[in-house]
Parts: sequence; structure tokens; C-alpha cells
Amino acid sequence: MAVQTVASTTPADDSGEAPFGPAAALSCRECGTRYPLSPVFACQECFGPLEVAYDLPLGDPEGLRRRIEAGPANIWRYAPLLPVPADVTGKQNLNPGWTKLVKADNLARELGITGGLYVKDDSGNPTHSFKDRVVAIALEAARTFGLTTLSCSSTGNLAGAVGAAAARAGFRSCVFIPHDLEQGKVVMAAVYGGELVAIEGSYDDVNRFCSELIGDPIGEGWGFVNVNLRPYYGEGSKTLAYEIAEQLGWRLPDNLVIPIASGSQLTKIDKGLQELIKLGLVEDKPYKIYGAQAEGCSPVSAAYKAGHDVVRPVKPDTIAKSLAIGNPADGPYVLDIARRTGGAVEDVDDEQIVDAIKLLARTEGIFAETAGGVTVGVLRKLIETGQLDPAAETVVLNTGDGLKTLDAVSETTGPTATIRPTVAAFREAGLA
Repeated sequence: MAVQTVASTTPADDSGEAPFGPAAALSCRECGTRYPLSPVFACQECFGPLEVAYDLPLGDPEGLRRRIEAGPANIWRYAPLLPVPADVTGKQNLNPGWTKLVKADNLARELGITGGLYVKDDSGNPTHSFKDRVVAIALEAARTFGLTTLSCSSTGNLAGAVGAAAARAGFRSCVFIPHDLEQGKVVMAAVYGGELVAIEGSYDDVNRFCSELIGDPIGEGWGFVNVNLRPYYGEGSKTLAYEIAEQLGWRLPDNLVIPIASGSQLTKIDKGLQELIKLGLVEDKPYKIYGAQAEGCSPVSAAYKAGHDVVRPVKPDTIAKSLAIGNPADGPYVLDIARRTGGAVEDVDDEQIVDAIKLLARTEGIFAETAGGVTVGVLRKLIETGQLDPAAETVVLNTGDGLKTLDAVSETTGPTATIRPTVAAFREAGLA
């Protein structure tokens, strides 16, 4: 289908600057049709997903690099590359990002990695997951569009991120979750004072419900961050790519291992890396992207291994509930990226996830939630099966805090011994 263009009607703000910064339009990822920047997410021509297209600040990489480095220690240092206004740092938000890139030498030795290993630890965000990044961008879009309620369908982390961001910005929030989430995530989503609604069913059932609600009069004025605001929301994940490259001294790693839920994070990290190359901020070099799934919800991994281009939906059954999306919207795009970059998509079972959580904690002092156990477990499996070169520099993502998923490790983790308060008892326990 030929590419069509719809002229943008995005207004300038009072300062004369576009409220979406360098963003020029929404563009269909399938047919290329362009639309004005608005709260829509699907192409009217082919029903393909929309994403933000930019007029990037080309031509002066050194000046852009200096501007970024002089910015705040959060995602807004990359405002020149995001769909946000230039004055975003002055607005009420949680200012996520600029989390640690940990040189994981102990874990590298354990796994036999000689080329260097880093953990991008996003548990340091305000609500302790990477979801604060995507919500921050969606919130700015909601402000511009005059929306009054922030909402989402969520496997847990996003619900907390939306609740916290809405509370900070003075929005009403109403978020929807599956009824069987980990209790820690339920509490964290509810504590911010917004409405929290548990839906009987899986995440995919919740997501379908939200898609119906957005078309109902009830949903008027609502910003569903991962539905009608999804094109903007997804751009928040690019900041992971930007930070990794900057924290490595403005260069790209050889490999990245990234968890897959909907697949949006992986695809947007790749988009961010490509933008850095286009802007001249990093040297153009090959890199490989590996996707990580839990065996109990691994439709993308199954499609990759079978050589398919279509991802067949599954019913999730895994302890990694934050990744339990049986019909991942970006699955086909993940397959394209893994194959284009020479990476792969792999999965691990629940026992391997728990072992990997403990391994990362024991070697690097990082307590990851189950999604982090998936990425570290998959990293180990990729090395053992020869799919990832241990002599290459690798970055693995931990996207959330283990305190949110205590149930995953609580049955196998506890006191080394319980003793009387005497030195003799300590000796008797064999701990002296």
C-alpha cells in the first residue's frame, strides 16, 4: 500500500514550541500512513499499530551530546529525542530514569562470560520498575490532549506506575489488573489512592475489556496509557537504549538480553539504538538482541524456534506474571528484530527463573523480580547452548524489584538456622 500522509494539526504551546518536541506525526508500522499527533493507536487504512515519527535534530552530534550530558539525571535529559515539550522538567512528574548500569563481574565469572557483562538495573525507578519510564511519556501526552483520567490494563508494575504518576500530577487514576496478581503488586497499585479494579481472568481478558471501555462513553476523557496513548507510552522504553549507550561511554554493546511481555520494550530499545546511530551519537556497529520469555508464556519463543512469522496466542501459566501476556502485540516485530540482528528468542521454566533470581542476588547483590530471573536465566541458557558468544560484551535487563514478587522465592529462602541466643548454640549449628 502506498504511503499516505495526513497533515499534523498539533498546536504550539504558549511559548510557541510544539508540545511534542521533535515528534512530527504518528506513522503506521505496517503501511506507513501518517496521522496527526492525537490519542489514537491503530491505522484506519490497515489496522496496523501506530508509532511516533520524528524530525530528529540531525547534523550536530557533538552539540547534541553536550546538551544531553548537561541535562537532569533522569529521562528528561533526552527530551530533544522524545515526544515531550521542552519545558517538561518543570512539570509535576516522577522524573524516572538514569538508573544504574552495574558491571557484573561476579556474575560474569559464574557464567563464563569473558567479554564483559552489565546489568541495567531499573529497579531503582520511583515505583521500582521500568514502567515509570513509559508512564512518564504517556502522562505528558495526556496533559497535552486535556485528558483527566489515567488508566491502563496491567500485569502489576504498570498499575503501580500509573497510580503513582497520576497522584503526583493531580490526575484521577483507574487501573485494571487480573484478579490473581502477586499481593505485593496489588498493594503497591492500590496505595496511591486511585481506583484499582481486579478483573476475573488473565491479562489478555483485562486488555480486551479496556479496549471495549475506551469505545464506551464511560471512557471519554480517559488516557489508557497502553491503549489510546500507546504510541507515546512505548517511546519511554527508548530511554533504556539511550542510557545504556551513554553509560557505556557513547557506544553500543555487542549483545542485549531483554524480557518479553507485549514485546514493546524490546522493539523500542532497538528503535532507540537505531536513532543513536542515525544521529551520530554512537558508532554504527552490529549488535544482537535476544528476547527472554518464561516457558509458561512463551509464544514468541515458540514462533522463533519454529521459524514462524506469526505468533500463536497461549494461555499463560508461569510465576513470571509481569511477562504473562499470552497474545503479545509486538510479537511479530520482536521476531523481525531478533532475526535481523542475529540474536534469538529463548525461554526458561519456573525453576530456572527462581535459580536465576538467587544467582543474581548472590553474585551482584541485586534482588530481581521474576522478569529479571527470566532474563538472567535465559542469558545462562543462551551461553550453555552456544547461542550467545561469551567473549562479547553483553547487557542484561532487570526491569523490576524482587520485593514485588517475594512469593517466587519465599518457599526456598529463609534463615540458615534458628538457634538459641548463645555462642554454644551458634557453634552447634556449624556456623562458627
